[in-house]
Amino acid sequence: MAKVKIEVLFPEFCNLFGDSANVRYLQKCIPDGEFVFTKLSEEPKFLTEDMNLVYMGPMTENTQQMVIEKFMPVKEKLMEKIESGMTFLFTGNALEVLGEYIDDGEGNRIEAVGLFPYHAKRDMYHRHNSEELCEMDGMKIMGFKTQFTQCYPNDENFPAAFTIIKGMGMNLETKGEGYRVNNFIGTYLVGPILLNNPNFTEYMLKLIGAGDYKPAFLEASQAAYDKRLKDFMDKVPDKPAKYKYM
Repeated sequence: MAKVKIEVLFPEFCNLFGDSANVRYLQKCIPDGEFVFTKLSEEPKFLTEDMNLVYMGPMTENTQQMVIEKFMPVKEKLMEKIESGMTFLFTGNALEVLGEYIDDGEGNRIEAVGLFPYHAKRDMYHRHNSEELCEMDGMKIMGFKTQFTQCYPNDENFPAAFTIIKGMGMNLETKGEGYRVNNFIGTYLVGPILLNNPNFTEYMLKLIGAGDYKPAFLEASQAAYDKRLKDFMDKVPDKPAKYKYM
């Protein structure tokens, strides 16, 4: 089998909420994989090279603007890669940079890359924190949200990555969570999602052409997942409060 190549975008900035553990876990799952760590000052390798997976994690609001500026000159090439079926996993607020714009809540509109038909609105005086239980193709997937934003797709029938069972979708009014086009998966779930969900990790390994590999530490990871799922089913409220203060 050809060596699996994974590019991690801007890890010196896009690393909030422990989500860099997604990458460390993938390194354990695919010990002979090639992991490329691309700094914000460098040109992303996926634009000119084949990658099995391109990963980008959560970031600060200032970093979002820098990433938008980085992607804007290559937006057509980026969309070409998404349309070709290259796999992307963006977690936390990373998906916002590919939307139409970000409303900063102070009357300013920050133009985003404009690949996908949604926008985000910030409320920097409140941070939303909630536990999330989702479903995708019969899999139950757990995670957490910690964000100043809610996201608003232009169409209520948008291609959500997951369906909310308990928690908040892209905003408080929808059950759709995340955004999926071809093999691009963007989700607000942090936690990190791969380490906490061995079923989703196994799905992703197959999606990126690494199906001969299995989630690392599977027995322990599965036991933790089973216990966490029971706790989520028993204790997580169906609907989160509008805001939970910092």
